[in-house]
Amino acid sequence: MAAFNIVGLCGSLRHGSFNMAALRAAADLVPEGVAIDIAGIGDIPLYNDDVRVIGMPDPVLALAGRIAAADAVLIATPEYNYSIPGVLKNTIDWLSRCEPQPFRGKPVAIMGASPGMIGTARAQYDLRKVFVFLDAHVLNKPEIMIGGAAQKFDGAGMLTDATTRQFIGQQVAALRDWGVRLRP
Repeated sequence: MAAFNIVGLCGSLRHGSFNMAALRAAADLVPEGVAIDIAGIGDIPLYNDDVRVIGMPDPVLALAGRIAAADAVLIATPEYNYSIPGVLKNTIDWLSRCEPQPFRGKPVAIMGASPGMIGTARAQYDLRKVFVFLDAHVLNKPEIMIGGAAQKFDGAGMLTDATTRQFIGQQVAALRDWGVRLRP
């Protein structure tokens, strides 16, 4: 078992998602003693407070437990309509209602890949605002905004761009260092 465990979340459900490919690349680029466990969010139901009152859905509780047990969270998100994808926001909304709330005090890093040139900047900034409210500790730098993603991943979803690989490796190492500094 790694000494520092990160849960990875992808804000896209698309089979050929550049963001899932970026998370897989991060998992391959971890420093020694670090592991990334990519958790799916496809089973999280649409948020409905009537359902929450009856009882939290099992997929929400399972994901909350994985996040609570991890040392940090790494999110790779696309940008939809200048903001956070609905499926990711929905997942965060469910998790924010768990007791204990799993993001409170948790180190979080954000990255994103997009075919466009600005590489999910607006979605990432909106996520930062959400995590401020949830009392998470978002890593400031390095920021990873992978623009022109179609030219940086091959047809099999492998990250082929050396500079992007280097930046992702630096972000994972920085998240580990940030998490170690924040440990009680």
